[in-house]
Amino acid sequence: MHTDAISWSNGCLHLTLQVGQTGPVSIAYLHPSEATSKPLQSGPALVEILSVQEGRARTSQRYAESAIGGRLRYAGHRTGLDGIWHTLTVLQRDADTGLEAEATIRAAQGTSTFQAVTTVRNNGNEPLLLQAVTSLALPLLAGHEPADATGLTLASATSQWLGENQWTLEPLRNSLPDLNLGLHAQDQRGHVLRASTSSWSTGGPLPTAAVVDTDSNLCWMWQVEHNGGWAWELSETGSTVNLALLGPTDDQHHWVHRLEPGQEFTTVPAALAVSTGGLYGGLAEMTAHRRALRPAPGPERPPVIYNDFMNTLMGDPSTDKLLPLVKAAADVGADVFCIDAGWYDDTSDWWDAVGEWQPSAGRFPRGLSEVTDTIRAHGMGVGLWLEPEVIGVRSPLATSLPDGAFLQRHGVRLVEHGRYHLDFRHPAATSHLDNTVDRLVGEFNCVYFKLDYNITAGSGSDVVASSPGAGLLGHNRAYLDWIDGVKTRHPHLTIENCASGAMRQDYALLSRLDLQSTSDQQDPLLYPPIAANAFFSVLPEQAANWAYPQPEMTDEEIRFTLSTAMLGRMCLSGYLDRMSASQLVLVSEALAAHKEMLPEICTSTAFHPSGIPNWDAEWLSTGLHAPHRDLVTVWKRAGTESQTVLHLPRWAGQEISLEWLGATPSFTTKWDASGYLILDALPGQVLAGTFAVAGS
Repeated sequence: MHTDAISWSNGCLHLTLQVGQTGPVSIAYLHPSEATSKPLQSGPALVEILSVQEGRARTSQRYAESAIGGRLRYAGHRTGLDGIWHTLTVLQRDADTGLEAEATIRAAQGTSTFQAVTTVRNNGNEPLLLQAVTSLALPLLAGHEPADATGLTLASATSQWLGENQWTLEPLRNSLPDLNLGLHAQDQRGHVLRASTSSWSTGGPLPTAAVVDTDSNLCWMWQVEHNGGWAWELSETGSTVNLALLGPTDDQHHWVHRLEPGQEFTTVPAALAVSTGGLYGGLAEMTAHRRALRPAPGPERPPVIYNDFMNTLMGDPSTDKLLPLVKAAADVGADVFCIDAGWYDDTSDWWDAVGEWQPSAGRFPRGLSEVTDTIRAHGMGVGLWLEPEVIGVRSPLATSLPDGAFLQRHGVRLVEHGRYHLDFRHPAATSHLDNTVDRLVGEFNCVYFKLDYNITAGSGSDVVASSPGAGLLGHNRAYLDWIDGVKTRHPHLTIENCASGAMRQDYALLSRLDLQSTSDQQDPLLYPPIAANAFFSVLPEQAANWAYPQPEMTDEEIRFTLSTAMLGRMCLSGYLDRMSASQLVLVSEALAAHKEMLPEICTSTAFHPSGIPNWDAEWLSTGLHAPHRDLVTVWKRAGTESQTVLHLPRWAGQEISLEWLGATPSFTTKWDASGYLILDALPGQVLAGTFAVAGS
């Protein structure tokens, strides 16, 4: 058998593809170290394609061993350099159908992560009904050999409203048991599958996960970068664990795409990081990739936001309520004042009437500009909340916009919670929103928008689409195009991504938008595990965690809620105008410390000094490796435990200097030079604080 190999690298990650005329292209080596001359291992196809006409070659539930994928044969490749991105494109063809599959891989300079997409072209004579196309499929390899499944640990997570980022770490064999496949002389038919539902990309299982080899500390971390339907799976073929990353599928998302002769389809992007540094090494590599996806940061410090919503006005703003908050927010050091929901309606019953985004005359009798001018006079930027993808059923726009501007099924508009869902494929929908944003920027000098998304679209729309899932994918991509247009016209804008909190925290959106709301959670005691785990999915400088101090809180309670926001991007709220002078000192000190840390936060990578925080844990911690020191937040919730131990191996063998940032909490600390910091507190105490630690 004649077999060739394609070797490719960006200098940090080394890839070898097996290329032959008797099988499809497959990944044979993927590692931060350069390949040796060991023989190549035969692996699963790099591209898998399921269609209505031809599904799997062997019965299973897996996105593997597809009939078309198995017939693909190498037809050429090319490499290139596009700015910071090293690229590899591999072309394959299926002689039976005339289908071409082009896999494009790119990796940013200095990262051990690559991003992959697949483009399929129908060069045949008949339409092809696609049901699933992998963005990436590969074996998990420890060098040239398959990783041993018995030593693998799976890190994965689920989210729900108010309970985001609940991560677990468990042996892979708990979900992928040893079935003695060799005895049966067949491959596995089942799989470990995680997939999104509808248009909340992170409203359930998360598109980010990792597998760690506990023996070698090798880690594979991945993310599917899409604001709609996605799936990832782990399965077993013989002695090899395989990973497949996909966008929407027929089985999970009612996605079927009719590919006519001469047409092409491109999958959503997916990324894979490989590290020899364990779970947090993998996270560091994925963090570098996420930063590479985003525009280069400017020289200015990112702004600190005050938002009037959380545990404060709760969607009921007015001139009289806002003006005292504006002054108080400026006095403690906020850079932007964001007026959240409710500014566009005269009543508190506005949910199903939204869509025009015109200021309320009842709430602002002398005009909204009285408030926005006051914000600017106090040296802050103006922010406004919008929910661009919805039109309330009672809104005048529900009748003035054409039916084609809305998602539909069987000729009927989709309705969810009293709202219609706009279809951004239609020019009337995007024209309405373009005019809205341009008007608000021009009239009120807005520098900040919070874009929310509080409904879902079901399986999608069958208008101008071969399936509801295909219609939803089209809308999702059109929404991204609309955001790109807004950013092009208004490059100075800072835009926060929100969807009932973090129901859409994906890197299709976060490669474009600046911040991610991590939750709507109103209980400060429940927020810490959400904030502490957010860095698995979101860059630290994008993780907008709420801090909502209130005048009725004790000093320790104020420190607690402020600490939750210190290591991400603080999103401040609360009735600051009603707080005492001593309470405001606590807030001001925290904001000053947060601002000072922000340049470090923007270059840091995350870790958990006391392990992945559990939802019910009494003690929790999260940390950031900054260039010259570690930044750590620790929380103590009510309970009987009086002590926790933080692992800080970076400083093992050294004496340390420890500085509490902002107010000092009532912890006692003791350093063990083997790399452990011991913290004590009285049982029942509720405490939190953020500190910096470095070698002395």
